[in-house]
Amino acid sequence: MPRTLDKQARKAQLAEAVWDVITDLGIAAVSVRSVADRAGVVVGSLRHVFPTRTDLVTFSAELMVQRVQQRLAATERTDDPRVDAVEQLRHLLPLTEQTRVEFEVTIALIAESVAEPALTEIRDVAHADLSRLCTELAERLTGRPRDENTERAGRRLHALVDGLAMQLLHQADEVDGEWAVAMVREEVDNLYRTRELGEH
Repeated sequence: MPRTLDKQARKAQLAEAVWDVITDLGIAAVSVRSVADRAGVVVGSLRHVFPTRTDLVTFSAELMVQRVQQRLAATERTDDPRVDAVEQLRHLLPLTEQTRVEFEVTIALIAESVAEPALTEIRDVAHADLSRLCTELAERLTGRPRDENTERAGRRLHALVDGLAMQLLHQADEVDGEWAVAMVREEVDNLYRTRELGEH
């Protein structure tokens, strides 16, 4: 069993080296050799784990999605759906150095999906997962079952988070991105208010 854990740790190390190359040099600079150099391993060692660049880039994208999912799953639930929604949605915003790197890499990998079709499915699954999360949050906030109205509210939440993430990325020099969280909180409160008013 330890060998399996060691292998997974090595794969994660190499994926993180991919992210480093992307943030420093861009997606075009990602190659088996450049990633091996960044990770401090010989090319043959890397090829033993990831035989091709496609294998390497695909795993790095999958790991990125997995880590976001883990953060979302680890978010503690409370009795207040507004608090829960804001805490989950902030995990999707580039508010820290780690999440900014993740978002930059995600954008680069999405662009790379034209050249690496294997990334298209990962991109589409991640998009569908986020869409589903936003719709589920809309259901909890409004207290309504899934219907046309909650799906529309979920799409609005999704669009808001995507747009704010891009704004934060362009304003990476700003120390405080809490203004974006405040906008998320405002939308969350508006949805919750429809519960109180008995509206759809």
